Amino acid sequence: MTETATRPHVLVIDDEPNIRDLVQAALRFHGFGVTTAETGGEGLGLARERRPDLILLDVLLPDITGFDVCRRLRDSGNDVPVIYLTARDTPSDTVTGLSLGGDDYVTKPFSVEALIARIHALLRRARRDEHAADSARDEHGVLRVADLELNERTWTVRRGGVPIELSPTEFRLLAYLMSNAGQVLTRAQLLENVWGWDYAGQSQIVETYVSYLRRKLDPLGPALIHTQRGVGYALRIRDSA
Repeated sequence: MTETATRPHVLVIDDEPNIRDLVQAALRFHGFGVTTAETGGEGLGLARERRPDLILLDVLLPDITGFDVCRRLRDSGNDVPVIYLTARDTPSDTVTGLSLGGDDYVTKPFSVEALIARIHALLRRARRDEHAADSARDEHGVLRVADLELNERTWTVRRGGVPIELSPTEFRLLAYLMSNAGQVLTRAQLLENVWGWDYAGQSQIVETYVSYLRRKLDPLGPALIHTQRGVGYALRIRDSA
């Protein structure tokens, strides 16, 4: 079936026929184009072929895990937004999935309306990222704050000339902080703009990833990410509080 070019296209990778049928019907009702896959291998092939705007990805698949699918997507340079669908809801699974480059995590059974709302939020964030123009970026897509440099085209980060390896989520978080350098960003703002969530119910994820960034940035120079207690975080050269 040929999808209309103007509507977002979602790839659903899930081995449960009832889940696939339910999600497919809901997505089409809300105006999305939909492609479905039953295995991770089939889903990876369709992701390359169809270039969807978003992927709904079951964690427990019959061939490889959804975590492996996401990791392979990111390793190949594909930054399509990914929402995990899973019957498992443990903090370790959530952190694992997000650290591999996933963007959101929905536990089965789920509300179809809530899932659609999360999809819309994540696509809005992706569009903002794609079209955002910020004075801190140069013509090559490079953000600079003090001795910290982030290249959005080559997906690289350096501090004082030293390369820093970041996960996709760490990279997006740092890019958003650098794009708004000097401003205090609330946890809710970070959740919506980095993870695509419209609520602050998972603020511990923000704290976790800020700590990851600090462990990688702070050994190379003065602290750049500062906590505004009870509010959020700011990236600035010095803490003026």
